Amino acid sequence: MSPDGATARRVTRLLGLGGLLVVALIAVWIGASMLVYSPTYVGRVLEMRESSQSDYLHNFPTRTLDASTNPYVYEVALEPDAEARLQTVFGTGDLQDFMESTGTQALIVIKDDAVVVERCANEAQRDTMLTSFSVAKSFDSALVGIAIDEGFIGGVEDPITEYLPELADEETPGSAISIADLLSMSSGLEYSEMRWALFNGDDPITTFHPDQREVALEAATRVVDPPGRYFLYNKYHPQLLGMILERTTGSTVTEYMQTRLWEPIGMQYDGQWTLDSETSGFEKMEAGLNARAIDFAKLGSLYLGGGEWNGSQVVPAEWVEASVSFDPERDQASHYRDDFGRWIHQDGGGWYGYFWYGRARDGSEPDFFAEGDHGQFVYVSPSADTVIVRMGTEFGLSGAEWIDAFYSYCGS
Repeated sequence: MSPDGATARRVTRLLGLGGLLVVALIAVWIGASMLVYSPTYVGRVLEMRESSQSDYLHNFPTRTLDASTNPYVYEVALEPDAEARLQTVFGTGDLQDFMESTGTQALIVIKDDAVVVERCANEAQRDTMLTSFSVAKSFDSALVGIAIDEGFIGGVEDPITEYLPELADEETPGSAISIADLLSMSSGLEYSEMRWALFNGDDPITTFHPDQREVALEAATRVVDPPGRYFLYNKYHPQLLGMILERTTGSTVTEYMQTRLWEPIGMQYDGQWTLDSETSGFEKMEAGLNARAIDFAKLGSLYLGGGEWNGSQVVPAEWVEASVSFDPERDQASHYRDDFGRWIHQDGGGWYGYFWYGRARDGSEPDFFAEGDHGQFVYVSPSADTVIVRMGTEFGLSGAEWIDAFYSYCGS
């Protein structure tokens, strides 16, 4: 055998051994992660990786929200001029083609409480179940406001330890965190979307862990800064609020939603709330509220009306105002210090309220909106008396481009 041939064989053997070593290390890493986190969690991360609409609809257990016994049906008054204006703000010659190319499944515009635009695309129909992603957080906010109004929760300045006493340890700085700090994403809790070991990133944990109560309570001990100092998007916040709602109301979040929101505002179809697991049975408060686009629109209409629906005050008017309003005492530039926060800030034009985003409009009431991953939006413009809903499988455009388009449409 030639020297070159022997060298090639040695190299091949070493590469084979190296490959086996890599596989063995990966197996050890996965096995150790299963011991730390649970096989269910590790399996979900490896199988689903980044959460998709299909995951929330099909790969988690759910709890049903029953259609209202008195469903509200919007008047339909389709306006070709409204579609033409949408085409202008989106810079497209054909609205349907635009929806198909951007992964948009539903696009609805409601003006003066009437549907003026309603389009479906990408195999979705009017009654197709869609998922909210983080639009769910704005529903969470409404439930907290109702629970405060009903006396289950004392108020937004209450420390969370009043309701989660296991965190009331003298050595736990989390004792200073208030309900308002959770709602405004300014708790001072540590949150790193991804970490080097993959399974220990906070995004996968809050998405896929089968016991969200357990991980949220553990996260609530990781305080790195005093609360209220700055905005940091943190998906443990809605989980902690969900636990507070459970403990104070004595019901599941789904049951409370059914009687306080779903039924009163006339949801036309059944909905679902995705759960962390069958064993835990806890609603994924950060995402996974599943409904039809036309029913998602009703949250926007409810807030457009100051929380009133058909003569009944479903959400306190003062809660609606507090949730979407700008805080003039806040130093915007220092408060929204990371890249996502600076996008919200938009040179002073944007802010984050209680799980709602706001955007100033010169000479008029500000617009506000709920936003979820992959481009889910419930956009409300009081000055235009308009609600816009966009649901999709992907962003298609950047989040800023969608918001700019909605803002322009409502200002035209």
